[in-house]
Amino acid sequence: MTDTRAVLAANQAFYRAFEKRDLAAMSEVWSQGTGSLCIHPGRDALVGWEAIARSWGQIFKNTDYLEIDPDVRTTEISGNLAYVVLTENLMQVVRGRRVRSQTLATNVFEKMGDRWYLVHHHGSPIMQ
Repeated sequence: MTDTRAVLAANQAFYRAFEKRDLAAMSEVWSQGTGSLCIHPGRDALVGWEAIARSWGQIFKNTDYLEIDPDVRTTEISGNLAYVVLTENLMQVVRGRRVRSQTLATNVFEKMGDRWYLVHHHGSPIMQ
Protein backbone atom coordinates (compact mmCIF):
# COMPACT_ATOMS: atom_id res chain seq x y z
CA MET A 1 0.00 0.00 0.00
CA THR A 2 1.33 3.46 -0.87
CA ASP A 3 1.77 6.04 1.87
CA THR A 4 -1.05 8.14 0.40
CA ARG A 5 -3.45 5.20 0.57
CA ALA A 6 -2.27 4.33 4.08
CA VAL A 7 -2.83 7.93 5.29
CA LEU A 8 -6.30 8.03 3.70
CA ALA A 9 -7.10 4.64 5.29
CA ALA A 10 -6.03 5.98 8.71
CA ASN A 11 -8.15 9.09 8.11
CA GLN A 12 -11.12 6.90 7.18
CA ALA A 13 -10.60 4.77 10.31
CA PHE A 14 -10.71 7.98 12.40
CA TYR A 15 -14.06 9.01 10.90
CA ARG A 16 -15.47 5.48 11.19
CA ALA A 17 -14.58 5.47 14.92
CA PHE A 18 -16.01 8.99 15.27
CA GLU A 19 -19.27 8.07 13.54
CA LYS A 20 -19.66 4.81 15.48
CA ARG A 21 -18.78 6.65 18.72
CA ASP A 22 -16.22 3.93 19.42
CA LEU A 23 -13.54 5.10 21.85
CA ALA A 24 -11.59 1.82 21.59
CA ALA A 25 -11.37 2.19 17.80
CA MET A 26 -10.49 5.88 18.24
CA SER A 27 -7.59 4.92 20.50
CA GLU A 28 -6.23 2.65 17.74
CA VAL A 29 -6.05 5.61 15.35
CA TRP A 30 -4.60 8.25 17.68
CA SER A 31 -1.01 8.44 18.84
CA GLN A 32 -0.95 7.82 22.58
CA GLY A 33 1.82 10.39 22.97
CA THR A 34 1.78 13.42 25.23
CA GLY A 35 2.27 15.69 22.21
CA SER A 36 -1.00 14.75 20.49
CA LEU A 37 -3.27 17.75 20.02
CA CYS A 38 -7.01 18.08 19.38
CA ILE A 39 -9.03 21.24 18.81
CA HIS A 40 -12.78 20.68 18.61
CA PRO A 41 -14.82 23.46 16.96
CA GLY A 42 -15.11 26.44 19.28
CA ARG A 43 -13.05 24.77 22.01
CA ASP A 44 -9.63 25.15 23.53
CA ALA A 45 -6.70 22.93 22.55
CA LEU A 46 -6.44 19.55 24.26
CA VAL A 47 -2.91 18.20 24.66
CA GLY A 48 -2.06 14.53 25.23
CA TRP A 49 -4.09 11.39 24.60
CA GLU A 50 -5.68 11.29 28.07
CA ALA A 51 -7.33 14.71 27.68
CA ILE A 52 -8.26 13.94 24.07
CA ALA A 53 -9.82 10.59 25.01
CA ARG A 54 -11.89 12.23 27.76
CA SER A 55 -13.22 14.79 25.28
CA TRP A 56 -14.22 12.12 22.74
CA GLY A 57 -15.86 10.15 25.55
CA GLN A 58 -17.98 13.20 26.46
CA ILE A 59 -18.91 13.82 22.83
CA PHE A 60 -19.92 10.17 22.37
CA LYS A 61 -21.89 10.14 25.64
CA ASN A 62 -23.86 13.27 24.69
CA THR A 63 -24.58 12.28 21.08
CA ASP A 64 -27.50 9.94 20.37
CA TYR A 65 -26.77 9.43 16.68
CA LEU A 66 -24.10 10.64 14.26
CA GLU A 67 -23.47 10.53 10.51
CA ILE A 68 -20.30 11.99 9.00
CA ASP A 69 -19.61 12.43 5.31
CA PRO A 70 -15.96 13.55 5.01
CA ASP A 71 -15.08 15.34 1.77
CA VAL A 72 -11.29 15.25 1.35
CA ARG A 73 -9.89 18.39 -0.29
CA THR A 74 -6.19 17.58 -0.25
CA THR A 75 -3.64 15.15 1.16
CA GLU A 76 0.07 15.92 1.42
CA ILE A 77 2.95 13.80 2.68
CA SER A 78 6.46 14.90 3.58
CA GLY A 79 8.69 12.27 5.13
CA ASN A 80 6.99 10.80 8.18
CA LEU A 81 4.34 13.57 8.42
CA ALA A 82 1.14 13.88 6.42
CA TYR A 83 -1.93 16.06 6.53
CA VAL A 84 -5.46 15.72 5.22
CA VAL A 85 -7.66 18.80 4.80
CA LEU A 86 -11.35 18.08 4.46
CA THR A 87 -14.89 19.19 5.05
CA GLU A 88 -16.80 17.22 7.67
CA ASN A 89 -20.49 17.12 6.76
CA LEU A 90 -22.23 16.13 9.99
CA MET A 91 -25.75 15.14 10.93
CA GLN A 92 -26.21 14.39 14.58
CA VAL A 93 -28.98 13.88 17.06
CA VAL A 94 -28.30 15.42 20.46
CA ARG A 95 -30.97 15.26 23.19
CA GLY A 96 -33.59 14.41 20.57
CA ARG A 97 -32.68 17.36 18.34
CA ARG A 98 -31.41 16.78 14.81
CA VAL A 99 -28.55 19.12 13.87
CA ARG A 100 -26.69 19.48 10.56
CA SER A 101 -23.34 21.24 10.40
CA GLN A 102 -20.13 21.52 8.43
CA THR A 103 -16.63 21.73 9.78
CA LEU A 104 -13.39 22.43 7.98
CA ALA A 105 -10.84 20.06 9.47
CA THR A 106 -7.14 19.36 9.29
CA ASN A 107 -5.85 15.97 10.41
CA VAL A 108 -2.10 15.49 10.82
CA PHE A 109 -0.64 11.99 10.84
CA GLU A 110 2.81 10.79 11.83
CA LYS A 111 4.32 7.56 10.58
CA MET A 112 5.68 5.49 13.45
CA GLY A 113 7.12 2.15 12.43
CA ASP A 114 4.96 1.03 9.54
CA ARG A 115 1.71 2.75 10.65
CA TRP A 116 0.28 6.25 10.38
CA TYR A 117 -1.17 7.67 13.61
CA LEU A 118 -3.29 10.77 14.10
CA VAL A 119 -1.31 13.32 16.11
CA HIS A 120 -3.40 16.45 15.49
CA HIS A 121 -7.06 17.12 14.69
CA HIS A 122 -8.38 20.67 14.28
CA GLY A 123 -11.98 21.39 13.36
CA SER A 124 -13.37 24.86 12.62
CA PRO A 125 -17.08 25.42 12.04
CA ILE A 126 -18.19 26.64 8.62
CA MET A 127 -20.83 29.29 9.14
CA GLN A 128 -23.97 28.77 7.06
